[in-house]
Parts: sequence; C-alpha cells; structure tokens
Amino acid sequence: MLVTFKCSATPDVVMLRNLAQYLLGLIGKEVGRRGVISHQELGDAVARLERAIREEARTEAVLEALHHVPNDHSSHDDDEAVRHRAWPLLDMMREAHRQNDDILWGV
Repeated sequence: MLVTFKCSATPDVVMLRNLAQYLLGLIGKEVGRRGVISHQELGDAVARLERAIREEARTEAVLEALHHVPNDHSSHDDDEAVRHRAWPLLDMMREAHRQNDDILWGV
C-alpha cells in the first residue's frame, strides 16, 4: 500500500507504507489512516530525521569495515536504498518548514 504526503509548498511525495512508517517512526509519528506534521513540529522533525540518517550511515560504515571481504561483489543497495528514499520526504519537510506549512497524509 502507498502513502501520499501532501503539502502546498511542494509536490506530493508517494512512498510505500512500510517505508513511511519507518521514517515517521524516526520522528515520533505513526502512519495511521490520517496524519499531520504541523509546521510547529517540523523544525524538530527535520533535525531528528537528519540525525537518524547520519547515525544509520555511521552504523553501516562500521559494519562494512568489520565485515569487509576482499573482492566481495555482493550488493549493499538495500542498505543504501532506505537512506536515499528518505530524501524526498526530508526535502518536503525542509521546504514546508521554510514556508510554515503542514504536511498531511491520508486526506
């Protein structure tokens, strides 16, 4: 199932429900049927999501160093994918914060 985030300051952001739940969980929200990140919450929410992305990147770097196998051609795209898929929502959150707008879903 898909979740569509809406904000008048930006184009819609559409993502899979499980990714949306993961990202919203990082900022203390739940997907639910409907939801909102109010413009008052956005400053803290942006900081929390950015911090979580940085911490995830550090953790991945440490794990990669610990488990590095020379000439290992396995793909780590799945690890990188969550971080890259977070950027559209993070960009929406930043712009909504700049424009004092809310982000809604399930409407």
